[in-house]
Amino acid sequence: MSQLDALTLAVIQAGLQQVCNEMDIAFSRSAFSPVIAEADDRSDGIYDRDTGALISQGEYGLPVFVGTMQYSTGELIRLIREARVGAPEPGDIYIVNDPYLGGTHLMDVRFVRPVFVEGELFCWLQNTGHWPDIGGMVPGGFSAHATEVEQEGLRLPPVKLFKRGTMDQEIFSIISSNIRVADQRIGDIKAQAAALMVGESRLADLLAKVGRKTLDAAIKEIRARSAERMRAEIRQIPDGTYRSEAFVDSDGVVDEPLRIALTMTKAGDGLTFDFSGSSPPCRGPMNSVVATTYSSVYLAVKHVFPDVPINAGTFEPLTIVRPEGTFLDARYPRPVSGCAAEVSQRIAEAVFLALVQAIPERVTAAPAGTSGNFALGGFDPAKNAPYVMYQITGGGYGGNAGHDGLSNGCSTIGISKTAPVEVMEQYYPVLFRRFALREGSGGAGAHRGGFGVHYEVELLRGEARASFVMDHGRFGPPGVLGGAAGAPNVVRIHRNGETFTPLHLSKDQNIAIRAGDRVEVMTPGGGGYGAPGTRDPALVARDLRRGYYRADEAKDLWGEDILGGTQS
Repeated sequence: MSQLDALTLAVIQAGLQQVCNEMDIAFSRSAFSPVIAEADDRSDGIYDRDTGALISQGEYGLPVFVGTMQYSTGELIRLIREARVGAPEPGDIYIVNDPYLGGTHLMDVRFVRPVFVEGELFCWLQNTGHWPDIGGMVPGGFSAHATEVEQEGLRLPPVKLFKRGTMDQEIFSIISSNIRVADQRIGDIKAQAAALMVGESRLADLLAKVGRKTLDAAIKEIRARSAERMRAEIRQIPDGTYRSEAFVDSDGVVDEPLRIALTMTKAGDGLTFDFSGSSPPCRGPMNSVVATTYSSVYLAVKHVFPDVPINAGTFEPLTIVRPEGTFLDARYPRPVSGCAAEVSQRIAEAVFLALVQAIPERVTAAPAGTSGNFALGGFDPAKNAPYVMYQITGGGYGGNAGHDGLSNGCSTIGISKTAPVEVMEQYYPVLFRRFALREGSGGAGAHRGGFGVHYEVELLRGEARASFVMDHGRFGPPGVLGGAAGAPNVVRIHRNGETFTPLHLSKDQNIAIRAGDRVEVMTPGGGGYGAPGTRDPALVARDLRRGYYRADEAKDLWGEDILGGTQS
């Protein structure tokens, strides 16, 4: 430990996070796409100059990027050392979305900027933004039936998009020639680059206040203290081996579930996660690259211990056995469009289901566990222009020892929120006929799960193609300690006066729709916590008064005795 006092450390730690927060805010405020500007599907962070280890990440950024951005910065550093990528210079910004180099799906595009102090590399700044389209076989990139990564879109190795502050027009031309609605991406590109420039400026201000020597010492100590803080939390978990499993509905190609099998071992102040019993690599796009698998474990543990500050030290006490030979360690050319938004949440679910056995007072039942990825691409005759709309939705969180689960919470792996329907209707030729809570969708329990959402969107004009990569349509989010599962995801297409559900339930692509056709989605409710028969009758009565359940539904879920108690 250094000799820095606690107050100085706290100020510097808050200052580093503020740098990241301001990058997040600048990115969203200046981005063109609603998925970034309104839904905040992005993240910013600061990374070690030599290893790429996480120094700080914005509290407004997506948790799933906590491990992937660290991993991809490390890969960039490795490739530079191997002379496979050009060495950094002031003003450079690298672009990369290769999932096998620490990425997620191809739509998550990373910008990396070196920061120099007195001519020497001091650190790296990186951000990730979800682009609404990156090419590929379907608008929006969420190909439910892809069997190789090239079908999912344009894959970019690390290259300098900006060289000494100037964008390389030739590289930009290559990118824009391979994506849909390319003329709109320049707004997101400039926003992404501007956020990094804001970060560099704010970091310079912090350096001017505390000095480089003090900042370097503080970064090291903050990391060490975070590691010790996490070890202290882990020591409270009883030693032992805990097993759990979670299931992905299907891979989108083969209509069979994929199993995530976790063996978690707690010994002393460390946790070991072994997924080696999981399903082998799959044909469809539900493979997970190893960086996303690692990051999913990190964010799940951080959910349980939210007070531990985020940096590389936070995850030092966690050992993850690389799941080679499974679909959680995707290698080229396996398709991966579902890894970040869907498989990651099943991994986190498996971690929750293991930890709830050990520390039931700290862990919830399973949350909705899907981002509800819905992409709609077409041509708007009123604007005489093509478009790609990307919609994400929340769902119910699981009940816990203290209370019912949250309704319409964001996905487990994000802070992203559904863009306002008014904004979506302004940008795209659609009308939301319904957007409401999916009442009654939470799993029954002593504390029930939260509710998902129910929306229905109609195409107003022209023709379009709809694609989905969602999950929890075959199995609802499981309850714990006797609680019931939440309601599963439901997708319905209302077309030409007929209604159908996709073969893979919540995965399909290129569904042709015309004006007047509607897409209906009901997201999952969270799992229940504890035996339903032990629920407080007053809580059942409250839910009945609010119209969440009919009396006959409440009787089926919680039993005649409790229902009688609500009427006394």
